[in-house]
Amino acid sequence: MAREPLIVAFGNRTYRIERPWAEIAAPGKVTDVAIDGRGRMAVLLRSDPYTDEASDPVQLFGRDGKGLGSFGANDIADAHKIATDPEGRIWVVDRDAHEILGFDPAGKVFTRIGRRHCPQAPFNHPSDIAFGLDGTIVVADGYANGRVHVFAPDLTHRVSFGETGIGPGEFMTVHGIWLADDGRILVADRENNRVQVFNQTGALLAIWNGFHRPSDIWGDAQGRFYVSDGIPSFTCLAADGSRIGRCRPVLNGAHGICGAEDGSFYLAEGTPSRITRLAPID
Repeated sequence: MAREPLIVAFGNRTYRIERPWAEIAAPGKVTDVAIDGRGRMAVLLRSDPYTDEASDPVQLFGRDGKGLGSFGANDIADAHKIATDPEGRIWVVDRDAHEILGFDPAGKVFTRIGRRHCPQAPFNHPSDIAFGLDGTIVVADGYANGRVHVFAPDLTHRVSFGETGIGPGEFMTVHGIWLADDGRILVADRENNRVQVFNQTGALLAIWNGFHRPSDIWGDAQGRFYVSDGIPSFTCLAADGSRIGRCRPVLNGAHGICGAEDGSFYLAEGTPSRITRLAPID
């Protein structure tokens, strides 16, 4: 902790910065964070499979920051993003393997989307995944495809949309993605410095500007959205995209973000590699 606690705010909501949260001793660089159905914090670490020591990319912690185990060393090549589905199961985007893996609470793979090491089947270096309340799945296929894919809860493909470009509805790195409770798909279109909003058939609904290389987006139960970018800033938006507040809680931008039921936020920083927690101040 800092000698003097640092405080940030979204409007009249204030938060105390706590960093580094948890002691992450495993090799690799922090890339994302999620909370599973058991309330465990799942911190995702990425490394170079050609040069770095093999280790578990998914590290589990209690809310007190104490380690609870790990998994994934034999299953994941290039960990990029992590998310949980409505059942609380953990999903990892294995970017350079062109595959997304679903893990049960014990850390065993129970399903896969895409064909491993087969680009364009359908993914080409995917970047993120998100779930609707009904189990609908959206995938950001962002590093070599400028595409968004929508799947039914049973993994049946519904629709894909988008292409690489700078125009409305086009993408330059579909990096972060979120499926809102009202069914809208929000995309952090990183190199186009914007968030684009679509319905589930791919029709463009809105473009929200005012970001610099947005990396991730997360939504709370009150219909607010939170965007991390490379300024670095952390922005809170109303459901219509209007800005509620903005702050600077990390040094070089958060690659991944998630919120907890107690109002805390956890931000995954790659440089330096750590988790920063924003603790709400009553």
